[in-house]
Amino acid sequence: MRTLESIREALPGYARDLQLNLGSVLTPAGAPGLSERQIWAVALAAAVASRNVAFSRELQALAAPHLDAAHVTAAHAAAAVMGMNNVYYRFLHLVEDPEYAQLPARLRMNVLASPGIARADFELLSLAVSAINGCGTCVASHERQLRGHGLTREAVQSAVRIAATLHAVARVLESDAGIEHAAAA
Repeated sequence: MRTLESIREALPGYARDLQLNLGSVLTPAGAPGLSERQIWAVALAAAVASRNVAFSRELQALAAPHLDAAHVTAAHAAAAVMGMNNVYYRFLHLVEDPEYAQLPARLRMNVLASPGIARADFELLSLAVSAINGCGTCVASHERQLRGHGLTREAVQSAVRIAATLHAVARVLESDAGIEHAAAA
């Protein structure tokens, strides 16, 4: 298993900003308003949503000391259900035909009603994944829910900063691995 430091060192020189950000956003000082458990749960959900399997596994191993089984499951569940919802609700937004919004979604989303962790924590995970997936409707909805749960704007921003950084790191690692593979061939 790699350490956070070895992941940072694996990033190529052109991604120096990501190295620096990865070193800060996963700390309480670098993610104001979030608990350590929230930080690592958001990071895991973001890693899973970024679709880099190797990176997701490494991040889950790094997150394990900070998360209980319910939060690990919830991070995966948020990535899964938001993977579906973000496509559907982004379609409703982009199609510019309000009649579609009147039709029932007919998609199961039971985990939203019973996520197995505090609702505010699941909303953080959902926000992070929705930001990665680019669904404005879902981002706005989850942000409103989080503010309704009493989270500050700084806490919301922290979750999105974690998501942005983890997503970028996952993509660079995947891209760099592809470049190395192509060069070796």
